Amino acid sequence: MSNVETPLGGAADMQPRPVGRTKRRRLSKDGFWAVVFLAPAFLSIFVLRLSPAIGAFWSSLFSGLPGSVVEPTFSGLANYQALLADKAFLATILRTLFFNVVVNPLQLAVALFIAFVLTRNVPARGLWRTLVFIPATLPIVGSSIAWGVALQPNGPVNAIIEALGGNAQPFFSSPTQALASIMLVVSWIGIGYWMIFLIAGLESISEEYYEAARLDRAGPVRTFVSITVPLLKRPLLFVLVANTVANFVLFAPIQLITNGGPQNSTNLLMFDAYRTTFYYNNRNLGAAEVVILTAIMLFFVALQFRLLREEKTR
Repeated sequence: MSNVETPLGGAADMQPRPVGRTKRRRLSKDGFWAVVFLAPAFLSIFVLRLSPAIGAFWSSLFSGLPGSVVEPTFSGLANYQALLADKAFLATILRTLFFNVVVNPLQLAVALFIAFVLTRNVPARGLWRTLVFIPATLPIVGSSIAWGVALQPNGPVNAIIEALGGNAQPFFSSPTQALASIMLVVSWIGIGYWMIFLIAGLESISEEYYEAARLDRAGPVRTFVSITVPLLKRPLLFVLVANTVANFVLFAPIQLITNGGPQNSTNLLMFDAYRTTFYYNNRNLGAAEVVILTAIMLFFVALQFRLLREEKTR
């Protein structure tokens, strides 16, 4: 009677399947669907981002007579050498850097101040947030045209200044005021947009930290410096670097309002690359300018990741 039959085909069929094999099948299935869902995004990135960047770099290695029907010839780094030896181009780079050094901290500081105020218990907080954010919802072309009209020598802004007893200002028609006027237009558009990110960061900070600060009798300035800023570091870094990248490729307000003038005072790197490519019909030299612009932006992106990695390891 020792040969006892086991149900359903014997004891061997009752053993569980190997865990490793089941786990590998599940991971393989998950990996397949991950590739399926991510493929459109990666394809879009390649077609819309990587492919044009590669094409621009390759085009920058050729030189030809602007407007000529003769095919450009391979010249290596000659376009880059010509640009870096051009004092006007170097002045454009310095002007672009100066523009970003001034406008980015300005936008960040104002957006942070407004975000901080609008996360307090103020009346009609939602309404004020909406009003500040409205400029970011308008097309940048429409905003640029509106500001171009408002800041004309005989425009409504000068009318208000003269009504208050001041003197009319040239704004966009002055080499000393045009770049500052562009900063005003860009800030009016950007502050409300970056404010949303900072509000999200402020509201993610636990109230327990502020209760502890109140128990320690810390003042508002000490609380802001010791608690708010450190816990808001990542959103601040994101806003600062993303805003820097956005301002490096600034184009519409300059093209619509000043066209790079007067006296090249608003000729920033992105507009200069556009003008070299389409006004002067020198696509290869314009591509070299785009590559230099891209290299500068990648530097700031790398800086962002570097700072985020240091924050993570602490």
